Amino acid sequence: MCAGCRRDLPMCLSACPRCALPGTGGETCGRCLKRPPAFDGTTALFSYDYPVDRLIQRLKYASDFGVADALAQYVVGAVARPSVDVIVPVPLHPARLAERGFNQAVEIARPLAQAWEIALVTRGVARLRRTDDQVGLALSARRKNLRHAFSCEAKLDGARVLIIDDVMTTGATLDALALCLKRAGAASVCNLVIARTPLR
Repeated sequence: MCAGCRRDLPMCLSACPRCALPGTGGETCGRCLKRPPAFDGTTALFSYDYPVDRLIQRLKYASDFGVADALAQYVVGAVARPSVDVIVPVPLHPARLAERGFNQAVEIARPLAQAWEIALVTRGVARLRRTDDQVGLALSARRKNLRHAFSCEAKLDGARVLIIDDVMTTGATLDALALCLKRAGAASVCNLVIARTPLR
């Protein structure tokens, strides 16, 4: 990305350290205080606004893998190597993967794992149920929608895990996956997402 494009990117600032909700002044938000999620922290680079929203849509719906490479390069330059043992991209249900042909979280995670020399886990962590479309659902409905949606057969005993995803909206998907990973033995689970949807 050129310098001008970088300046136009909507950075995720003053965010909650637990769920990366922007605009909390860096303090833990009320939602995380009231009902702490299963994950231990979240880093979000951008707010899900123009032009980042268009870039992510190009990756997901137009198979523009150059976007994944550019975003991963940006992450490597902006984020210090995390102190984790494994990276887990959020898995897609097999039916959704067959429709799309690829998992956008894997496409972002693969170059990060290579740059940081951290093991990438893409087998043994699966989405069991094809959940209803999350768009427009309230947080409580999203949580119900994702109950028992993931399974983990990977050996994570005592591992520090970093989940990678493209967009975090309410955090329900990441919460459900983090809970599954901790039940499989992970000592800690943090998230790194490209964009966080702000509250409107």
